[in-house]
Amino acid sequence: VPQLVFGGNLDFLVFDYLSEITMSLLAAAKAKSSNHGYVPDFVEVAMVPFIKDIHKRGIRVVCNAGGVNPHACAAALQQVVKKADLDLKIGVVTGDDLMLMKDLLEQAGITDMDNGSPFPASVQSMNAYLGARPISRALDLGANIVVTGRCIDSGIALGPLIHSFGWKQNEFDLLAAGSLAGHLIECGAQSTGGVFTDWHRVPDWDNIGFPVVECSSDGSFVLSKPPKTGGLVSFGTVAEQLVYEIGDPRRYQLPDVICDFSQVTLSEVPDVEGGAVRVQGARGLPPSDNYKVCATYLDGYRATAVCPVGGSRAVEKGRRTAENILKRVRRIFKQMGLDDFKSVNVQILGSEEIYGKQAVKKAGNSREAVIWLAVHHMQKKALEIFSREIAPAGTGMAPGLTGIVGGRPKVSPVLKPFFFLHPKQNVVIDIFLDGKHVEIFKEDLNYPPLPPLEKDVEQNEDDLKDLPSGPCNYRLEELAYTRSGDKGNTVNIGVIARHPLYYPYLRKAVTAKAVEIYFQHLIQSEDSDTRMVTRFDLPGIQGLNFVLRNSLGGGGIASLRSDPQGKAYGQMLLDFQLKHVPDLKTLIDE
Repeated sequence: VPQLVFGGNLDFLVFDYLSEITMSLLAAAKAKSSNHGYVPDFVEVAMVPFIKDIHKRGIRVVCNAGGVNPHACAAALQQVVKKADLDLKIGVVTGDDLMLMKDLLEQAGITDMDNGSPFPASVQSMNAYLGARPISRALDLGANIVVTGRCIDSGIALGPLIHSFGWKQNEFDLLAAGSLAGHLIECGAQSTGGVFTDWHRVPDWDNIGFPVVECSSDGSFVLSKPPKTGGLVSFGTVAEQLVYEIGDPRRYQLPDVICDFSQVTLSEVPDVEGGAVRVQGARGLPPSDNYKVCATYLDGYRATAVCPVGGSRAVEKGRRTAENILKRVRRIFKQMGLDDFKSVNVQILGSEEIYGKQAVKKAGNSREAVIWLAVHHMQKKALEIFSREIAPAGTGMAPGLTGIVGGRPKVSPVLKPFFFLHPKQNVVIDIFLDGKHVEIFKEDLNYPPLPPLEKDVEQNEDDLKDLPSGPCNYRLEELAYTRSGDKGNTVNIGVIARHPLYYPYLRKAVTAKAVEIYFQHLIQSEDSDTRMVTRFDLPGIQGLNFVLRNSLGGGGIASLRSDPQGKAYGQMLLDFQLKHVPDLKTLIDE
C-alpha cells in the first residue's frame, strides 16, 4: 500500500483478496460471530495506517474484502474513517451470497457444470461471481471506498474504468480491454517479476513493485510499477501473467463480457525505470445471461505430516517410514472399528517422483529427502489418531528422521468446490451508501447472440509442414517462458516464445498430445479415448495455452499432493526437449 499510495500516482487503489476456499473459511468465521466473515487485514493493515494519505491524495478504493459479510467490513471501515475525522463515503455491493437459495437449488436438481455431480448436502458457502457494473454504479453514486463480496477478480479494476470513461454495456472490446487490465494486476507482483521464468534476472524481491496500469478511454493501457521498487516489467513478465489461469483465450468468460485475448499484443515502452509494457488488442463478445456460482461443501477431514530425513538412502528410508506409519495407523483403525482412509498420498520430496519418467535417476540416491504423507478420512477422530501416531517414527523406525515440520499434524476440514450456472435475472444486487440502501442494481440482459467459434487452431497446421529440421536439440526453457495456474482440478500451462522465430517450432513440437504424455503420471484419465489436454494458440504474443483436466488430485484443499495448485507444472515443462530443429540462435543473430 505505501509504495502504491506514495509512488503510484493513482486514481484508484484496488484489492483482490478472495478465492473459492477463502469464501468457505470466511463463512465458518461468520457462523461463529456475526461481526466476522470479512478480511480484517484490509481494514487493520491496509487502511488504518494510510487512510489519511489516501484521502489527501483523492484516491478511491475498491476491494472484495467484504467476503461473506460486506456490511461488517464497511462498519469497521466507518469506525476507521470516524476516528481519522474524515469525510469518506463507503459503498457496499451485495447479492453474491446465495445461501438462502440453497434448498431451492438443491430441489431444482442442479449439477456441477464440470463433472455433472449432484448438488452436495453439506454446503458451507455459495456465491455468484458478480460483474463490474455494480461497482461502477456505486462509484457513480459518490462512494470513495467500495466494498464487495464475491465478484470476478478483474471486476475490481473494470468497475472504476467503466465509471471513469463511461463505457457502455455493449462496448464489448472496451470491456474486454478493461478486464484484461484487471486480469494482469489481480495477482499483484506476478506481472512485475514475481514467479517469473527468468527469476534470476529479477532484482530486489524484498521490495518488489506492485503493478500500476495507466488506462486510456480507447482500451489501451500501459503496465508499470512505482519508481525505486524491485521487480521487473517486461514482455515476458506481462505475457506470463496474461496466460495465467485462463482456458480458451478466445472465450475467456466473465460476467460483463466474453474476452478474446488471442490477438493481444505487448510492446515494451523504452526508457522507463523498472520497465513498462503497452497492452493492446483485446476483443470482446456478448456475455452469458448466467452468473457462474461457486459453492463449497464439507467432504471429511485431512492431515499432512512433513518429516525431513537425512543420511544415505534417504529416499528409501522415507518411503518405508511412511508405509509403516500407515500400516500402524490402519491396524489401530481396525481395532477401533474405524473405516480405512478415503485417500492417501505419499511423496518423497527430493526423489523427483513428481517428474515421472522425466526424473533424474540419481535423485533416488539423495542423502536428504522429505516425507510428505497426506491422508483424507471422513471422521475427524480417525485423523486425530493418525496425527498422534507420527511421533513414534522418530524412535522406532528409520535413522535420520530429524523431526516433524510444524509439530503434530493439524486436522482440518476438506472443502471442495461445486460450480454451476445461475440466471442473472434471479440474482438481486443491492447497493448501499454509508449503511443506507440506495438502489437495486438493474442490468439489461438483452445481449446479442454469440457468434460461432472457429475451428480449433491446433487442427489447422498446414503452415508447419514445410518447417525445416536441423541438428539441434533445445530445452523448452531456452526458447520459451512458461507459467502455470489452477482452476479446481484443472491446470493450465502457458508457453510463450522468447522470439517470434521460435513460435512455429513450439507449435510443431509442443502439441497437446506431447504435453499429455509428459504429464501422464499426474493426470487421472477418464478413459483411454478421452483427450485430457487441450491446446489453444495466442498468436498475438506468440504463445500457447495448455489446459490439463483432472490433473491436481482434486485441487486446492481437496488435493493431498504437495503441489495442489499446479504451481510447478510450468517449471517442470521447461525441461521438455525439442529435437531435430535448426540452429535457432544463429537465425536470430542473422
